[in-house]
Amino acid sequence: MKKILIVLVVLLILIQFFRIDKANPPVNPGMDFLTIKETPQNTASLIRNACYDCHSNETKYPWYSNFQPVGWFLKDHIDEGRKKLNFSLFATYEPKRQAHKLYEAAEVTENGEMPMDSYLIGHPEAQITDEERKILADYFRKIETDIRISHQLPAEEE
Repeated sequence: MKKILIVLVVLLILIQFFRIDKANPPVNPGMDFLTIKETPQNTASLIRNACYDCHSNETKYPWYSNFQPVGWFLKDHIDEGRKKLNFSLFATYEPKRQAHKLYEAAEVTENGEMPMDSYLIGHPEAQITDEERKILADYFRKIETDIRISHQLPAEEE
C-alpha cells in the first residue's frame, strides 16, 4: 500500500510539468458578437459573465488551472466550448450558422443547461437568476429572428 501511494504521489508531481497552453487567440472586436450586434451594456455584461470564459477567445483561466489534471480538463472544456460557439468569431459564421447557434444558445440558457453547474462552482459571478436567464434567451432569440429575416432564412425546426 505504501509503494502504491508513493507511485501515485510521484505521478502527481510529474504531471505538473505538462502544463496547458493558456494563450488566447487574438481578439478582433469587429468579429465579436457583442460588438457587431450592438448588444446593450446590461445584456452584454450577462453574456460576458456567463458565457465568455468558455465561448470566446477571452478566457480568464482560474488559479486552479495551474494544477494537473484539472488544467487538462479545463482546457478540453474550453476548446470544446469554443468549437461549439465562439462569440469572438461570430462574424465569421455564415448567417444560417449564426441563427442556428443563437437558437441553441437560447434553448440551453432557458433550460438551465448553461452556464454549466461545474463552471458555476468556481465562478459564482456567472450565476444567473431566472429573470436574467429569460433576458438572455429572449435576446438570443431576437437576434436570431433578425438574422433570419434579413437573410430570408426559414425558422428553426424543433
